[in-house]
Amino acid sequence: MTKTPFVLIVEDDDWLAEQHVRTLTGVGMRAESVPHALAAIDAIDTTTPDAIVLDVLLVGPNAFTLLHELRSHADLMAIPVVICSNSADQLAQEDLAVYGVKIVLDKATMKPNDLVVAIRKVLP
Repeated sequence: MTKTPFVLIVEDDDWLAEQHVRTLTGVGMRAESVPHALAAIDAIDTTTPDAIVLDVLLVGPNAFTLLHELRSHADLMAIPVVICSNSADQLAQEDLAVYGVKIVLDKATMKPNDLVVAIRKVLP
C-alpha cells in the first residue's frame, strides 16, 4: 500500500493557503496549512510532513526561523522545503539549499500545477 504524502503549507494568506491545500488534495496528497512559523513547529511536533511549502514573509518569525529550527533537529533536517514567495527573484537557490530548500516558486508567476510538480519532484 502506498503512503499518501503529507504536505504542510506555511502561508499567512488564507485564500492562497486554501488554494494550495485544494490543489494538493486534488491530486491525492494530504495537505494542511498553518499561518506562521510557530504554528508550523507545533504541527511538525504532531506529524512530520513529507514536504513543506513555505512562504518567506510571515507574521511573526519568518521562514528563516523555521528553516533554522528544522536544521537544528536531525530528524527534521531532511524534510524537503519548497519556498513559495513573492520575493523569489531576490532569493538565491544555492544559498537556500543549506536549509533543505529544494525549489523556489514565484507566487507572481506560478500556476497551481507548478506546486504539484514541485512537490512531486522533492518527495522521497
